[in-house]
Amino acid sequence: MNQAVSSADSPKATGPLSQAVRCRQLLFVSGQVPLDPATGKIVEGDIAAQTHQVFANLAAVLKAGGRSFADVVKTTVFLADMNDFTVVNDVYGSYFTPPYPARATVEVARLPKDARVEIDMIASFD
Repeated sequence: MNQAVSSADSPKATGPLSQAVRCRQLLFVSGQVPLDPATGKIVEGDIAAQTHQVFANLAAVLKAGGRSFADVVKTTVFLADMNDFTVVNDVYGSYFTPPYPARATVEVARLPKDARVEIDMIASFD
């Protein structure tokens, strides 16, 4: 049975989606963009600041689901500009320790609210 997971410390889901869904021993966390949960607006600052906000949002949803970054097994990073890869990668690396999650990184034409970065995650309960 699937169970929706949400956190008031992460931006409210808009549209027909959940912030995360637990299915058996996995927690599927929807993509997060750098929205400030209090204002609903993209945080100001460079790509590093935006990436840190994405991780703050992800951390809140993971916590609501009883997980942390240590439990993440797979991520997908969506970038509006692949030129941001090095900075995003440096910030990303500061949130994980080995063994690192599997990851895909793709450049996309556009992200919600014209964000520069979006990340989704899958965490395990094993």
